[in-house]
Amino acid sequence: MSDIRNNWTKSEVLDIFNKPLLELVFEAASMHRKYHNPREVQVSSLISIKTGGCSEDCGYCPQSAKYHTDVKVHKLMEVEEVITQAKNAQAGGASRMCLGAAWREVRDNSDFDRVLEMVRGINEMNMEVCCTLGMVTEEQAQRLADAGLYAYNHNVDTSEEHYGDIISTRTYKDRLDTHQHVRKAGVTLCSGGIIGLGETEEDRIGMLLTLANQEKHPESVPINALVPVAGTPLENQERVSIWEMVRMIATARIVMPKSTVRLSAGRLEMSKEGQALCFMAGAGSIFAGDKLLTTPNPAQNEDIELFKILGLTPTEPFTKGEKPEIKMSYKESTKKKELVDKVKVWKEEMAASKK
Repeated sequence: MSDIRNNWTKSEVLDIFNKPLLELVFEAASMHRKYHNPREVQVSSLISIKTGGCSEDCGYCPQSAKYHTDVKVHKLMEVEEVITQAKNAQAGGASRMCLGAAWREVRDNSDFDRVLEMVRGINEMNMEVCCTLGMVTEEQAQRLADAGLYAYNHNVDTSEEHYGDIISTRTYKDRLDTHQHVRKAGVTLCSGGIIGLGETEEDRIGMLLTLANQEKHPESVPINALVPVAGTPLENQERVSIWEMVRMIATARIVMPKSTVRLSAGRLEMSKEGQALCFMAGAGSIFAGDKLLTTPNPAQNEDIELFKILGLTPTEPFTKGEKPEIKMSYKESTKKKELVDKVKVWKEEMAASKK
């Protein structure tokens, strides 16, 4: 039987998930070595380019305008500021830059135009660019692709059955529709979920089944552990154990062998030994930097030390896919914007002179 399948049953995945832990890790580690270099781990960096004020009601998210948290609302960052942060991340070993905006969906306005400039600029730095901006249409996904976007993140979060207990402002189908729009544009898909939302074991399996039974597995599958934030509905949720994270990572690795399983939120609470188990079970990526959007993350020097202890090296960019070509360079787009602005000013001045 082929390792790459899109017809998993719930019972099959449950049997994998519930194997004795050491046996499960061994099987996952063997699968990981078959399709990936076990000594390489991709280092990604994440910037919150627009923070807070989101109209969604995701029960775990401190950026929702519906909850009272310590997160301050910040407007969309300027392009040059994002490029500077990307250069700093690249100098620290990151090969992928992820841009996150607290939007329900992308709107065709000047803010989106600015995001496209960010994507162009980072692409030209020879970094993989990933965006998580909420729902996108086919046309918007294509515009991102034309700007040089490498990946689009849109997590399913949990199983379809449990989803309504966590989010009411967007349907599960809405998320899957965005997946289709991203795929149609030829952009790689990054989609995973969060454990620790009060879900059952079957919900965790259901989330993996949603992804593993897609016609094409997501190229990236982030596995997040909930970081409870005061002021959100899930603020008192008990944190998941390292053993639960290892089981999820190992199971994801086995049912989606070619995907990069990403050890994402919740890493700050993990010991070095716990993270090492996650790498052994098939995790092939971490996020570096002191924050993941708004939640704390291990410091860069700690990750450097961990890589040294484990004999790991950061993955080079575009090792699992070609660098996207952009239809218009960052400099060209900047010149075009300057020209449009000049024409706008000229029209305003002409209109004023006629009064």
